[in-house]
Amino acid sequence: MTGTPPAPTPPVATDAVVLDGRALTCDDVAAVALRGAQVVLAEEVLPRLERDRAVVDDVVDREVPTYGLTTGLGSRSSYALPRAELGEFSVRTVRGRANAVGDPLPVPVVRAALLARVNGVAGGGSGVRPEIVPLLVSMLNSRVHPVIPEVGSIGASDLCQMAHAGLVVIGEGRAELSGELLDGAEALRRAGLTPAELGPKDGHVLCSASPLAAGVGALALHEAAAVLTLAQAVTALTFEGFRANTSPLDTRVLGLRPAPGQARAADELLALLDGGELADPRHARRVQDPVSLRCAAQVHGALHAALDFALAALEPELNGCGDNPVVLADTGEILSSGNFHTPALALGFDTVALALTQTAAISAERMRRLLNPAVSGLPANLSPYGPEHSGFAPLAKTAQALVAEIRALSAPVCTDPRHGADAVEDDSTNAALGARRLTTMLVRLRQLLAVEALAAAQAVDLAAPATMGRGPGLLHRAIRELVPRLDDDRPCGVDVDLVSRDVLGSDEVRSALHALVEGPS
Repeated sequence: MTGTPPAPTPPVATDAVVLDGRALTCDDVAAVALRGAQVVLAEEVLPRLERDRAVVDDVVDREVPTYGLTTGLGSRSSYALPRAELGEFSVRTVRGRANAVGDPLPVPVVRAALLARVNGVAGGGSGVRPEIVPLLVSMLNSRVHPVIPEVGSIGASDLCQMAHAGLVVIGEGRAELSGELLDGAEALRRAGLTPAELGPKDGHVLCSASPLAAGVGALALHEAAAVLTLAQAVTALTFEGFRANTSPLDTRVLGLRPAPGQARAADELLALLDGGELADPRHARRVQDPVSLRCAAQVHGALHAALDFALAALEPELNGCGDNPVVLADTGEILSSGNFHTPALALGFDTVALALTQTAAISAERMRRLLNPAVSGLPANLSPYGPEHSGFAPLAKTAQALVAEIRALSAPVCTDPRHGADAVEDDSTNAALGARRLTTMLVRLRQLLAVEALAAAQAVDLAAPATMGRGPGLLHRAIRELVPRLDDDRPCGVDVDLVSRDVLGSDEVRSALHALVEGPS
């Protein structure tokens, strides 16, 4: 983490997130990862883990050949391990797989990954020693954050990255505590924690499953849902400045071809426009608008549908056992498993990436339509002073540059060539990469929406509608509290960053817009 400033310690949330292995949500992940909520294990978790562990101990005692427990891993699964070396094999499993490289992952991402792993184990099936799980919970609550490099997972479990967290669990590796980088043992000591002693299977459990993909994915989907609401609000503001026709949002129109998500997106746009003139299509300036306005509900509806699909793939990953092998306490068996594999999750992340790109593309086009007097009916480039002023024209280049970055990041990763480990591990998904790139895409999309929002606010100032809908009115006021209208030419990049950070990134603005489209939470 050399050269990277320590992440600020967020305020600790008062409400605890209870982990039972069954009901973890994206909102819960955000509460722990971003807002520092405390974590508590449900009462039934430790007894469940003890039953599973009894099966592991029994299999070891009976010397039953079992993958990763009494045998080696991967291509060495036919090698029987001496019983006296099973604990040391767990330690070697962690040490030998801590091979990730690159910059350290941000603290919220590490917290999300740890949380996802704890909850996945809490539901049963891993067979880990029960005392290891409370240690992981204590690390979260004490803010002992393992240093995990950003690159290393191919989606067949997040082995090479999560092993770095396992190193800290055994008092090795590196960890961040209160902004200071420490040896893992020292970080645990300062937090009043003791390193774990690993027994059979424990090392593999610490590295297994896809908690990094699940944790990062949960944060990304949580943010994507918020950004979609922002996109709806910015679109509504453009509607006001353009004096757009809302008849394409009519329920009767959409019912004739009910594409996924479009009715929901249309209802949200109408809710944002409620209270203004545009709710009645007779106040529109044109009979038919450009596709980027006319079909906003279809494009944003597709993003709604993509998020629904990704969330359906994510929830089992947050609340299921991704281990191999898995323990069946009821029958006393340990069976080989493919639950670590994440093709649906990777496909979900790729789908969201493509839907975000569609949303970005029409945002840039709406902004350009506002600049064109032949289409918008407004002064050229939204400058009130004539052709000798540039107005917002140069900012259209920035919008296009943002679209180009977003599009480049949208390339599917779940179809990349597979690497085979001695013809055994011959398929992978890149789910963690698919989730991680969403984070960058969402930052760029928010910046792009800020570009459109600035242009739309200027269009509203020039069009001077008698009344505006509640959503556009709220957004316009928030922008004008920070950024004045554009009169003479000035640098606008700083305005974009300000609106992106302090308006579209404001919890207050987001909550108010959410309340308008879905009602108070």
